[in-house]
This record gives sequence, C-alpha cells and structure tokens, in this order.
Amino acid sequence: MDKLIYLVRHGDIDLGGDKRYIGQLDLPLSTLGVKQAAVLKEIFSRISLDKIYSSDLGRAQQTAKIVASAHSIIPAACAELRELNMGDWEGKLFSEIKAKYPEKFRERGEDIANYSSPKGESFADCYKRVIPIFERFVQADETTILIVGHAGVNRVILCHVLGVALDNVFRFEQNYGCINLISKKDSKYCLNFLNHTNNWSRS
Repeated sequence: MDKLIYLVRHGDIDLGGDKRYIGQLDLPLSTLGVKQAAVLKEIFSRISLDKIYSSDLGRAQQTAKIVASAHSIIPAACAELRELNMGDWEGKLFSEIKAKYPEKFRERGEDIANYSSPKGESFADCYKRVIPIFERFVQADETTILIVGHAGVNRVILCHVLGVALDNVFRFEQNYGCINLISKKDSKYCLNFLNHTNNWSRS
C-alpha cells in the first residue's frame, strides 16, 4: 500500500506588509491564518489521517491543532521541524539586510544551499536536521500522515523526495496554508500535487 504524506505550510502570519526574515521567531497566526486553518480542517475532515506532526513553533502548532480538531488525534510537536534559523537576521526586513550588508546578501543569493546568516543555519544544515525525522515518520507504521511545517522546511523536504539539489529550494512555491501531497511506494517517492491552495486573499 502507498504511504501518503500530506505536507502543509502553516497559515498566514501578520508581518505588517513588509518582507522579513522570520526564521524561528515564534509568531501566532493572523486572523486570515486562522481562517485558512479552518478551511484546512474542513478539507482534512474528509481524509482519514493516522498521525499529525508539526513544528513546535506556535504558528505551526496552532494550524495543526485546528486541523486535528476534526480527528481524534493529538498533533506531535517536533523541534526538528522548526523553520530555518536565520540567526541575527530574524525579524529584520529584507531591504534592511540588503542595505546594511550588501555583500552578505549577495553571498546568500549566490550560494543559497550553503550560506548561513550570522548565528543562523544554512539550508544544508536544515536538511541534516529535518530529513532524518521526516524519514522516520515515513518509515513508521501509519499509512497516511499530515506534517505541518514552514516554507523553508517544506522546500527542503520537496528537494529530498524529488532528488534535486538544494540550490533549487526556491523553485518550489509554498504559500500560506498550502497542501502538498507526496506518496511513497516501496522506495520511490512521487509528488502528486504541489502548493495547492484556495487562492487565499488578504481581503
């Protein structure tokens, strides 16, 4: 029987309209994010789930708990599924980092897989943290699981299951509240659909 892994990004968070490095800052869902999680709950209420895992950051746990309320499942919170640690850049505007540290900003863009911000981690570091526990989830007895993660974590997992280099990490769009479906039969992964959303609006 195929193993089914639903990979979800947590709902929307309020960033004040500006692009920031969020990383492991522990932010709650916005009003829109709660609505997105409620829609995810409705979708997954029609799907039989054996286990729900989530990052232990608040926005992912909040999303997972809303979805899990349609099932008799308590989500398992996992620190290994936390978002990429952006270190000293967390909470800072993209524009601020680009203006203050143009060389570091350029270096990250040129080596996205291996560059780590000061006191942060690279996507390669994130891969080493995330993939072992992802594989442990997949190898467990449950047939259908849901993982609630973050954009960076989800992208690392998608690179892994598709067998592509981490240099391609930003080729995978991961909108707030999106659903990806991965299946595995024997030792082969298949991406059934990517970044499915209900065309969320901020209105």
